[in-house]
Formats: sequence, C-alpha cells, structure tokens
Amino acid sequence: MNRLLIIWVWVVFIVAGINSCGVKKFIPEGEQLYTGGEVEIESEVKIRDRKEVEGELNELLNPEPNSKILGMRIGLWAHYKGSQENPGFINRFLKDKLGEEPVYFSEVSPEKTEELIYNRLENRGFFYSMVESEVFKKEKFTSVQYHAALTEPYLLEKYEVGRDSLPVEKKIAELLEETDIKPGMRFDLNALKDERVRLDEALKLEGFYNITPDFLIFEADTNNYEEKKFDLFVRIKQNAPEKSIIPYVIKDINVYPNYSLQGQEENPDTVEVSNIKFMQDELVFKPELLEQYILFEPGQKYSSQTSRRTSSRLTSIGSYRYVNIQFDEEDTTRSGDGEGLLEANIFLSPLKKRTVRAELQGISKSNNFAGPGVLLTFRNRNLFKGGETFNLSMNLAYETQIAGGDRSGLSSFDAGIKGDLIFPRVVFPISIKERFSYSVPKTKVSLGVEFMNRVGLYRLNSISASYGYSWNANRYVYHEINPINLSYVNLSRTSPEFEEILDGNPFLRRSFEQQFIAGVNYIFNYNQLGDPERTHSIFVGTTLDFAGNTVNLLNQAFAGGERSFLGLEYAQYAKGDVELRYHFKLSEDHVIASRLFGGLGLPYGNSLSLPYVKQYFSGGPNSIRAFRIRSLGPGTFRPAEYNIGSFFDQAGDIRIEGNLEYRFPIVSILQGAVFTDAGNIWLANENEALPGGKFTSDWFNELGVGIGFGLRVDIQFFVIRFDLASPIRKPHLPEGERWGNDFALQDKTWRRENLIFNFAIGYPF
Repeated sequence: MNRLLIIWVWVVFIVAGINSCGVKKFIPEGEQLYTGGEVEIESEVKIRDRKEVEGELNELLNPEPNSKILGMRIGLWAHYKGSQENPGFINRFLKDKLGEEPVYFSEVSPEKTEELIYNRLENRGFFYSMVESEVFKKEKFTSVQYHAALTEPYLLEKYEVGRDSLPVEKKIAELLEETDIKPGMRFDLNALKDERVRLDEALKLEGFYNITPDFLIFEADTNNYEEKKFDLFVRIKQNAPEKSIIPYVIKDINVYPNYSLQGQEENPDTVEVSNIKFMQDELVFKPELLEQYILFEPGQKYSSQTSRRTSSRLTSIGSYRYVNIQFDEEDTTRSGDGEGLLEANIFLSPLKKRTVRAELQGISKSNNFAGPGVLLTFRNRNLFKGGETFNLSMNLAYETQIAGGDRSGLSSFDAGIKGDLIFPRVVFPISIKERFSYSVPKTKVSLGVEFMNRVGLYRLNSISASYGYSWNANRYVYHEINPINLSYVNLSRTSPEFEEILDGNPFLRRSFEQQFIAGVNYIFNYNQLGDPERTHSIFVGTTLDFAGNTVNLLNQAFAGGERSFLGLEYAQYAKGDVELRYHFKLSEDHVIASRLFGGLGLPYGNSLSLPYVKQYFSGGPNSIRAFRIRSLGPGTFRPAEYNIGSFFDQAGDIRIEGNLEYRFPIVSILQGAVFTDAGNIWLANENEALPGGKFTSDWFNELGVGIGFGLRVDIQFFVIRFDLASPIRKPHLPEGERWGNDFALQDKTWRRENLIFNFAIGYPF
C-alpha cells in the first residue's frame, strides 16, 4: 500500500509542476497562442435541428488548438521542454511521444472562416445570413468568437420531375415515391447530393448501365411564391449522351473458369448450360454447378446489384483468387425496344488447389498452464470440381503447470485429428436448387478424433461428427444449423486420486459417464461491429443446443424405454445462451465496449448435470479476467485447496457475465484499455459436493467482480492482447467480506493470488 501511495504522490507532484510552470513563458515574442474558437447562432425563427447546424459550423473552425488534459496543455509543454538547448533524455522522449507543435493566432484567418460559415449556411438554406467575428486577447493567449445571424430558411413546397418524355425520366418519376425529400423541409445542398446518388443507384438497378450522377441536375424555382418557399425539379441534362438514357439488356454471358492473368486460353472448349457459355480446355469446374452461382441470364435487364451479388457469390465459393465481371456494349440496340445490348464476360482465376500449413504455438493460460503446441493443416480446394473444400488438421499440445503456488503440479498432453468437407451449396437427399441471392450457403461435414491425457489423473478419448448448413442472410445476419451433431466420449485409465474425486462428487462422475451425445444445435448472429463508420454498433448472438430427444423417442418406440443407445448411456439436456455487445465510438480511436452474456443448461431425463464438455466455466482472458480460467464458482463454492480437485469442479449449468471496457490509443500500434468484469456460474441442481453452487434468487450477491487495465498491439491483421486484472469482489468469501481488496503490492503471496495476467489474441468482445 505504501508503494501505491508513493506513486500517487509522484503523479500529483508532476501534474502540479506542469500546471505551475505552464507554457506562457515559452511563447515567442510577437506571437499569441491560439486557444480556439466557437460559433454561436441566433435566429428569429425556430430551427428544428439547431444543435446539428451549430455543430456543423463549429467543425469548420481551423486550425485545431493545442489539446488540453485537465486544463493543462501537456503536449505543448512537452514540445517546448524538448525543444530547448540540451533538453536531456527525458524531455526528448516526452517531446517524441507526447509533443504537439504550437498553434499560433498568426495561422488563423477569421475572415476566411467567416466566408466558410457563410457558404455553409447558404448550402443549408439560410440565404443572406450575417456572419461576423470577434477576437479576444488575454496576455499571450487569443480566442475567436463567431456570431451568425440566421435568416428565415426557404422551405420546399413540391418536388417532381422537370419533364417525363424520356423512359429514364418516367422511371425517375416512379422513384420519387421513395424519396427522403419531403414538402416542408429546408433547402439543403447535402440532401440534394444524397438524392442524386440515390437516383443514380436506383436507375442502375433498372438497366441504365451508363447513367451517372453528373447527368442528373436539380432546379429550384421561387417565382410562384411571395413567402420563402420553392419548388424543386429534377431532370436529365440536355447534353447527356443517348447511351446514358436508355436501359440495357444482357445478350450473351461467357464464363472463363480457368482464367489466367497472363491471358485466356486460345480456342477453349465451350459448354453451354442455361444459355451461358463456359469456356475451358481442361475441366476445372463443372459448368452445371458453376451456373448456379450466376444470378443474371440472357435477356435480363442489367442490374448493378445483381452483378455485385454474383461476384460475391463466386468469390465465396473459396476456389478463386480473383473474380472479374466485365460488360461490353454492342454497337446495335434491340430492335423496337430502344434498349442497349451488353455482353457479360466473367473471368475466374483459381487459387492454388493444394496447400499445407504448419503452426508452432505457445500456449499460456491464466491458471499458470503453459507449453508448446503444433498445428498442421492440409487443404484441397475444388476437390470434386464443384468448389468443394477439404480440410485435414492435426494438432499436438503439451501443457504443464508452472509457478502453481499452492496447487499441485499438473500436466496434460492433447492430440487430435479432424477432417472437414465443405460444399458451397445445399447438399440434401432431395435436390434443392437454391438461389440465396446475398451469399452462398455452405454444407459442412466434419469428423474428428481427440485424445487427452491428464497425467496422473485420467485419459479421455472422444469422437465427434456433425452435418450442417450455414449462410449469411445479409451483411449482418448469420445462421448455422447442425441437424446431426454426434459425439462419443470415453473416460479411461483413471488414477486412484481421480476416482476419489469422482466418488466425492456424483454429479461430476455422471457428467463424465454421459458417453454419447446426439443432438441438434442452431446459431444466430447479428453483427454490426465490423462497420467502422458507425457510432453505435451492436452484436447479438444466440445458440440453442438440444441433445438426447430423438434417441429417447426411438428408445421409447422400439427399445421399451432403455436408457442407453447401442450400449452407450446418452445425455439429455436443453441448453441456450444469448450474448449482447454494444460499442459506443466516442471518436475515431476511443471506444466504450460492453458485453452481457447469459447461458442456461437444463439436464433432464437421463442426465443429472450437463456433460462435462458442454458445461459453462467462468474466469480467464475472455471472461472475468480477474479470476484464473475455470477458477470462479459455481456460486459461492471454492475448493478447500487449489489442488487437482479444483482442476475439474469449477464448471456449471448456468452462466451470467457482464463486461465494460474503455479502449484508447497510446502510440502508433499500441492501444490501451481499462475494464471491469462481473459474473459467475451456477448449478441447476443441488450438489452436496459443491455447497453453495446451486442457482438461487440471491444470485446477484454471488457475482465475482474484477478491474484491470490492458495493452493491445494492433498489427492490422490481428491483435495481441495483454490484460492485468485484480478481483475486488470474491463470492467465495463470507457475506459482508466479499467486497474490497487491500492491494498489498509489496506482498508476494498477495500478488500471486490477486494479480492475474492474461495473454490472448484478439479483443475479448
């Protein structure tokens, strides 16, 4: 505690030193430090979006003044100190990392800023407004106050097409039914620009291949009104070329499935499927399968959206490095219809068919387990010439407990092999001709074998198999359903020590004895977090998992209600969880990220608890970071000793967690974060071996809470994360003693138990 007090005293002295010294004495003679400006608006009429207009005008003020933190210009102070003669190492370092170049009033032009404000007001419909500025000087500091007196704005009376004699103008008239420009709105140049882009995009969906926003113009007419009202007309420019005002139809479609960037094959073999020509000498991709990914067809009107989605579908197959769709105009038009003709050429450049990848991994966990790992992956793309991908992965890993403190030394060895066969289409016993326009659905078949050896305790062998489908409904929504999801777990070669643990905890024994799991699961995700331009973004994830129902029905019907299937005891449970994330973007690099998670598993019928591999756990780098992985809960339970028993028991059927994190930049690729986490796990049924573990109505008094800070190295492609956290609420302590932490940093035992270091890849949420 004394060390922490000393640190705070030093911080106070440094801040006080910066504040007392200030920057005034460093400002050169003849210069005034620019401290900023502000725009105030006034108007005799009510302005509906007054704050928005005022904020937009304040954004025009340039340059930005030097930043202040707690009223101090630390960056400017660091620049001045580091720019002195013989500044010393510390001052040079502070200048490089924190320094800001001074912004003087000589760089500011109030007159030019007035012009910018005036022009912006005219663009927003406030014509002939008055703008003036006032300069305030105090010692060596100068600020500017801008005053804008807004006139009554012009309001829209009606909005229509200037003429409708051309086909394109008739189409525009139809599109005006969906416009955001409504009578009563103020004249707004930005709104007109957005409307022109909207019309351009909508016309491209209707076949107008050569239309551009520049060919669309607006005319405002105030002659019909004595009041400040205007009519708005949109029309095509008089000198717009003819090809820009006619719709286009696709005449021919040519596909090159084995296109090389060096050029296409000479005189390739041609196969025609559904009036689409596929040109390839060697059969690289079966034409009848490739045709399913192309959404346009001969005789169809050109649509930019159909072209984009076709390109996206072809890319999502996973077999092609480049997808390039080109449209060539023909000189002739379709007789009698006044429509242009297009030839569509689709060039597909394949990826390398076979790849092998090896990864050497270093495993580090917050429960002091560490060790090496190896992952080998073989991939074969386009296995059966229909875009199928075959992945074969093999892993080997060894972990041992280091610096375990009171815990016994433990180690484990894991090995596994898994094969995935992914079809870029729906594979079903009944033929399904899908036309998912946004993306290609995937069918995935998986089979895996895993061997786990907890040295001195037990061996666990497992076999898993699944069959399911996944697809993106749109850019935000993802679905995955696995109607067949099987796993067989065999616990073998248990040691006397582990048998003693199982004898003392029947629920744990039952969770290991549930050898056969046969179920169905469904995953739904709605994700906006990938949109960098959003201020508010959310993620909603839901997982549903049911097991044992079909097997139980079959047993009831044909086996007289047997509790086993093919001699294997099977698990019965229903499990579901929901995860909510919300990111609030304060600025480009400052984000407040929050997360809520709730999960519930209900064992029934054949099961007293969830199978061990399906249980929840709490604590670790992606959970409550102030508690080691699997070390929190269930409920108020804690093992009498941190020994081999704690290696298994701390899992449950119910999980509730919440996280709040503030992320901010430090320097270059280094980001910082401060966070707080809260949560726990519980049991659905009473377990005498785990007293205090059952979920009750008093659950909120059994939450573990931690605080911490982190560093993140953001290298564009991935993020390396370091988090240091400490608990401030420990649910295993008696009521009345759970809150608090003495932060005895000088105590080695306290540091070992209360400073939890987490290393991970990627953000936690």
